[in-house]
Amino acid sequence: MSKDNKKRISLKDESETFIKYSVGSDISKEKFDSCISLIDNQQRIRIIATRTFSNTPSGFKFFEEWVFQKCKLDIPVIFLMEATGVYYEHLAWFLHKTSKHVSVVLPTRAKKYLQSLGYKSKNDKIDAKGLSQMGAEQRIEEWCPPTSEILQLRSITRHRQALQETRTRLNNQMEGYTHAEHVNDDVVSHLNLLIEMIDKQIKQTEKMIKEAVKKDENMYRKIDNITQIKGVGLVTVATVIAETGGFHMIKNQRQLVSYAGYDIVENQSGSRVGKTKISKKGNSRIRRILHMASLSVVRYGENQFVTLQQRVFERTKMKMKGYVAVQRKLLILIYTLWRKDEIYNNELSEMQSRSLSFRMAS
Repeated sequence: MSKDNKKRISLKDESETFIKYSVGSDISKEKFDSCISLIDNQQRIRIIATRTFSNTPSGFKFFEEWVFQKCKLDIPVIFLMEATGVYYEHLAWFLHKTSKHVSVVLPTRAKKYLQSLGYKSKNDKIDAKGLSQMGAEQRIEEWCPPTSEILQLRSITRHRQALQETRTRLNNQMEGYTHAEHVNDDVVSHLNLLIEMIDKQIKQTEKMIKEAVKKDENMYRKIDNITQIKGVGLVTVATVIAETGGFHMIKNQRQLVSYAGYDIVENQSGSRVGKTKISKKGNSRIRRILHMASLSVVRYGENQFVTLQQRVFERTKMKMKGYVAVQRKLLILIYTLWRKDEIYNNELSEMQSRSLSFRMAS
C-alpha cells in the first residue's frame, strides 16, 4: 500500500481497532500544555494533536471544546495530569465536575515513566506528550478529589506555616538590627509589636485547626489515635494529613517517602563512593513540620525513635542525619496508623508498620 493510500485511511474506518483517547496535560501557574494520543488494540500509539491553553476558566472551556473536536470516535477519553503543587487542581476539578474521567499521578511516577521512554530533554510539551502516552498505555485509576474538610484543613495549615515563616524573618531582622551600631528604639518597638501580633495569629490558627478536625468525626478519631505518640501534636498530624489529602493518592510506603522527599539518593560509581542523602524533591511542608516533631519524640523518650537517632548518629557522626531518619520513620508510622485506623501502641508500632508494608506490597 502506498503512503498516499495510507493517509486516506480515516479514523472512522479503523474505529473498531482503537481502545481509547488519552489527553495528557502538563500544568504550570499561567498555562498548561496538552497532547491527545490514540491507542489501538495492538498497543500502537499515535498523536492526534497538541496545544497550549491558559490556566484559567476560559482556558478550560477552550480546552474542553478542543478535545471534543479532536476526539470524534465513540471510545473512552482519559485525562491525565501530574499533582504539581496546587496548579493542577482547578483543571482537575473542572473536568471532574463535568463527569470526565480524570487521573492524577504523583510527579515521581510520571518522571520515572518518562525516563523509561528514554527522554533526555525536558520541557512542558515533552511532559504533556509523555503523560498522554502514559495514560494510553497504562490503566490508571480515576482521581478521587480530596474532601472539602481536607481542603479547608490544608488552607489553615498552610496559612499557619506562612505566619511562622514571617515570624522567623522578623526575628532575624530584629536580631540583625539590635546588633547594629545605631539602634532606633521606635523601630525595635514596631518589630516587637509585629512579632506579638504574628504570635497571636499563630495561636488562633491552632484553634482553627482543632475546630476543622472536629467537624469530621472519622478524621478526629484517627488523628487522636496518632497523637498518642509522645511529642506528636495535633498540628503536626493535621499538616501531614492535609498535605497528602488523607493519603488518598498514596498506595504504599515507598510512594509516601518519595512524595515527601525522604527517598535516598546515592552517589556511587565504580570504586568512588560519594555522600548518600535524601532527595528533598518532594513536599517540603511535610518535612518542615516533621523536623520539630522528630526533635520532640526523641526528647520525650519514645524508645524506637531514640534508638534510631542514636544508631544513625553513631554510624555517621551527624546528629541531623539521625533526626532525618526519625522524620522518615515517623511519617511512615503516621501513615500506618491512619490506614489501619489503630491507636498508637509503643510496643506494637514496629509490628504494625511491617504488617501494613507487607500487605501493601502484596
